Amino acid sequence: MRARTVNPIIASLFGLGLCLPVVAAELPTATEKRLEALEKRIETLESENALLKKSLDEPYISDREPEISARLKAVESQVNSYRKAARTVESLDGIEAGVGLTMAAQGVSGAPADAQKSAELNYRGDVTVSLPAGNIGASEGFIFTHFRMGQGLGLENPGDAFSSFNATSFQRPGTATADSTVLLAQAWYQLNVPLPLGGNPDLSRQHLELNFGKIDPFIFFDQNTIADDETRGFMNQAFVHNPLLDVGGDIGVDDFGFSPGMRLAWVNDYYKPQTYGLSMGVFGAGKGASFEDSFSDPFVIMQAETGQRFFGGLEGNYRVYYWRNGRGQDFDGIENTHAGIGLSLDQKVDDYTTLFARVGWQTQGRVKFDRTLTFGADFGGSYWSRGGDAIGVALGWLSISDEYKADSTSLVGFNASGAEQVAELYYRYRINSQFELSPNLQYLRRPGGNSGASAMTAYGLRVQLNY
Repeated sequence: MRARTVNPIIASLFGLGLCLPVVAAELPTATEKRLEALEKRIETLESENALLKKSLDEPYISDREPEISARLKAVESQVNSYRKAARTVESLDGIEAGVGLTMAAQGVSGAPADAQKSAELNYRGDVTVSLPAGNIGASEGFIFTHFRMGQGLGLENPGDAFSSFNATSFQRPGTATADSTVLLAQAWYQLNVPLPLGGNPDLSRQHLELNFGKIDPFIFFDQNTIADDETRGFMNQAFVHNPLLDVGGDIGVDDFGFSPGMRLAWVNDYYKPQTYGLSMGVFGAGKGASFEDSFSDPFVIMQAETGQRFFGGLEGNYRVYYWRNGRGQDFDGIENTHAGIGLSLDQKVDDYTTLFARVGWQTQGRVKFDRTLTFGADFGGSYWSRGGDAIGVALGWLSISDEYKADSTSLVGFNASGAEQVAELYYRYRINSQFELSPNLQYLRRPGGNSGASAMTAYGLRVQLNY
């Protein structure tokens, strides 16, 4: 019984032993083939990798390199272009520039027979650049520069008139009309200091402003929303600024309208949209405006201002100021101290209607006119479906002073009295955001306070290009 059970087992083991040599012989052959294929694949990959590395080391894309290399180079080139553009934008951050070109053609009727001009053409170009000047702690600074050029004096002041029909004209005094040399009109620095000192500037609702350099004082004093820019608003000089300061000359600037000086201002936005501010400026006057003995008897002006919301929340600005010019010119040419008080306001009374007014009182100095009143309105074109257009109208009185009335006969040959009266009407037509046309009509009565002089009418067209 046992012999029959053992024999089959022995037979099976014997058969297995006979098969093992055959399997062992076949196993090395298959493994070798797979290893050979793997080696060839590795060699191919190494070759392709070397070719790719060589291709990537080349700066240009060729038609012989691998597709993946070409794609990688294209992506890298695109990324580099984005980085370059980002660096360019970062370097220009905070830089602001503006360019303006103003041309005016005017004629006048009713001018005295001895008037030198009855029609004139003039142009003026202005370029402004504002550059960031870094921080001083939490304070931010910037530099402002203004270049100006122009040709043609325009109609100026025909006859004995105080005010000029064309405040846009600009030409270097004493030069021929062919000379339009570029002038560095302004160059000043401003530092904005958040208050309180040492506090979080992001939470500040008050700040100080410090300016110094060559400045147009009217940028910071006697401002007005609709009667402050002769290139787009009223052209008559009596309506652009307070006549006592501008037409009367008490501002004390040089022949170009600028002066070296400094300004300190406090601005409070805590109750915004209501705002409050106090400022003081000291500028060279007379010869001092031309950098000659600039610190002696300067022009000093102090201003208080506020921005309010009246008439159902409509914006209004109110400014009152006092000035003193240690080098004012009396009407007889003698240098004397001048002083006065001024008021400038503008107030919206409807969505597209803004009113303005200026009042001036001369408190010291022998001047030709010592009280002024100008007022007017700006009506937006939205009333007649022309949102970019506007109509402006203004009236003004420049009252003759008692001193000049008494001496005028010997000085100018007629008895000055009453007030020089000025009126202006313009329509601003917008072609596009950079191009505007403004027909203009002005009327002047009693020029220089001369009741015997004929009234004059000036008419013209102003072209304004802005960028």
